[in-house]
Amino acid sequence: MTAQIINGKDFAATIRNRVAAHVEQLKNATGSTPGLAVVLVGDDPASQVYVRSKGKQTVDVGMKGFEHRLKADTSEAELLSLIEQLNNDGSVHGILVQLPLPDHMDESLVINAINPSKDVDGFHISNVGLLGTGQKSMVPCTPLGCLMMLRNHHGSLSGLNAVVLGRSNIVGKPMANLLLNDSCTVTIAHSRTQNIQSICGQADILVAAVGRPEMITGDWIKHGATVIDVGINRIAAPEKGGGKTRLVGDCHFESCVEVAGAITPVPGGVGPMTIACLLANTLTAYCRTNNLAEPDGVTA
Repeated sequence: MTAQIINGKDFAATIRNRVAAHVEQLKNATGSTPGLAVVLVGDDPASQVYVRSKGKQTVDVGMKGFEHRLKADTSEAELLSLIEQLNNDGSVHGILVQLPLPDHMDESLVINAINPSKDVDGFHISNVGLLGTGQKSMVPCTPLGCLMMLRNHHGSLSGLNAVVLGRSNIVGKPMANLLLNDSCTVTIAHSRTQNIQSICGQADILVAAVGRPEMITGDWIKHGATVIDVGINRIAAPEKGGGKTRLVGDCHFESCVEVAGAITPVPGGVGPMTIACLLANTLTAYCRTNNLAEPDGVTA
């Protein structure tokens, strides 16, 4: 048996096309445009690349993009002042502060300074609480992307056994809540879980988000299960020579693909969905702010 490959790159393109079409409709109907503000503090190379990609894709779907680049020694008070300005700016419907922040800043304080209705990362404590109680919220982008792919593959998720491997606030916990809200039976496994391999082997849906390269091998997987690999790990690639590296997931793809019914690759699986869902969240925030119908197929 060889698993169906869930192509996140293609599905992300579909989401962006849906967002772009809805943005165009909004422009024609209202004369206004959703706007996304991205704030980058410091000069972390990976963050800079990510912010550039976000900015380009924001413009590509017809939204307004506002980019704020601050020096690494910017004070926390200055950052909070900028966030307050963006909270009060009617042309900005989504605010994202790129993480990680410099050590002298309190990430929780900064995140919770964002207006919850503009919190397109879904990290504000109010959105965390709303999601955890099954209410309408802004949903973290990576778990939202995973949910979209699962719904697209399965249709209804009701009654399926789901195991979320990892308990982070960014992926594991919100992923578990999303699956619960879709009527899955959900188990969260983590580094202290006993008989972890056996638990994973019972899953109809396995979401791997532990940050350990190729931890999950084919003998962990239930035959025919759907595997969503959130991990993005860079490891040595001696076969390429010259000290080069390659990207792998939390799952050992070559062995898992022979057992699973469907699986996301790394790269090209969950990763492309994250920015697509950021754009979808910005559109959702715009619609909620203006009491407009939310677009189909891009929300939880």
